[in-house]
Amino acid sequence: MRNVIYKTVVLKAPADALFDMYLDPQLHQAITGLPVLIGEQAGDEFEAFDGALTGVMLQVAKPRLIVQTWRSPAFADDDPDSVLFLSFHPQGEQGRIDLIHLDVPEQEYEDVKKGWREKYFEPWREFLANEWSATR
Repeated sequence: MRNVIYKTVVLKAPADALFDMYLDPQLHQAITGLPVLIGEQAGDEFEAFDGALTGVMLQVAKPRLIVQTWRSPAFADDDPDSVLFLSFHPQGEQGRIDLIHLDVPEQEYEDVKKGWREKYFEPWREFLANEWSATR
């Protein structure tokens, strides 16, 4: 059985801006607090959290869809890479992100689920409320 994480989040920025923030290394770092290597082309490498997350960009359909593989050192050698789908949608003046994260290994499921909340979406809300709003 496949382990899947589903999450929908509405953030106080336009969907197009959220898409760009995820793919911009400086803004991504400002949100998460750690450097990121990320590209906008299929085949580009992805690395975040000091190498704790690695992967490859599979598809980038600007400004609505990002698909990438994800892997952490906690994955067993025989665990397949997980696959992340992020879709970005306007919701009034805000943006909605629909996340589907497939094939998260059983031993990592709860940590990854919690990590999305604590390492991405809560800091992203804080960034938008403080730093990003100050530059607009």
